[in-house]
Amino acid sequence: MSAGAVGLPVPVLAGTLCAAAAAWTVAGGDRVRRRARVLMAGGVPGPSVGRVRRERLVAVVQVRAGRWREAAPLGAGLLLALLGGSVIPLAVGAAAVPLVRRWLRVREGERARVARAAGVAALCGAAVGELRSGAQPGQALTAALRRTLPGPGGPGAAEAALLAAAAFAGDVPAALHQAAREPGAQGLAGMAACWRVSVDGGAGLAAGLDRLEAALRAERDREESLRAQLAGARSTAVVLALLPLVGLLIGTGLGADPLRVLLHTPMGWGCLLAGALLEALGLLWCSRIVRAGER
Repeated sequence: MSAGAVGLPVPVLAGTLCAAAAAWTVAGGDRVRRRARVLMAGGVPGPSVGRVRRERLVAVVQVRAGRWREAAPLGAGLLLALLGGSVIPLAVGAAAVPLVRRWLRVREGERARVARAAGVAALCGAAVGELRSGAQPGQALTAALRRTLPGPGGPGAAEAALLAAAAFAGDVPAALHQAAREPGAQGLAGMAACWRVSVDGGAGLAAGLDRLEAALRAERDREESLRAQLAGARSTAVVLALLPLVGLLIGTGLGADPLRVLLHTPMGWGCLLAGALLEALGLLWCSRIVRAGER
């Protein structure tokens, strides 16, 4: 067996690792969070204390997984720099870290928005249950808030103000409007309208909140259906974005040494720059198509 054949699996393995790291970064590493939730699902004493402990541990796992995903481009660039004997991949990986960090923040904000919208619908349902069991509006809203507020981080400023207004007979509609400014919490404005109509006109608060909950859940179902329909387009964009890495692997397997050509020759530099620009334009175009479909 020749020396070239013996040394061949090393760049192939390195390229495979880089492709896997990029795919994991694009996918978001959601399996880590799901695995943490599954591992923490049982064996913790006390339902309330156990839930808080599980959510705190899941939050820690999410933070650490996010840090690893932010550093993934730098690690891939360092590996390619060592294999290709050039600092270009390392510089590109370092420049990609802020972009990946911003993209992860956007995804995290979108997940928080979806979770907050689901929490508003759950709040309406819990308040309806309390009202129909005979509780007064303030007591019902207080109990519903305590059941639906987030656990590990505690309530935010708007949620705490709303809880105080409900518990101590404050201006609940104003607090609801203030909390509705958060992304995904726009349904609280409808809740404030139901509250004001109920207090001023004597209409049934439970019936209004019941209709509001049904409308919010229907809107959530439409959003989930839309995301499911766009999942194929997102997956196609990810696969197309990773095709250049597959081309590098094929070239390495054929003995063409594409890293040396790309990183050490003027022709390769031009191809690398043109390919990076086309890759960025393609990703932007796919993202624009997906956003147009969402709108």
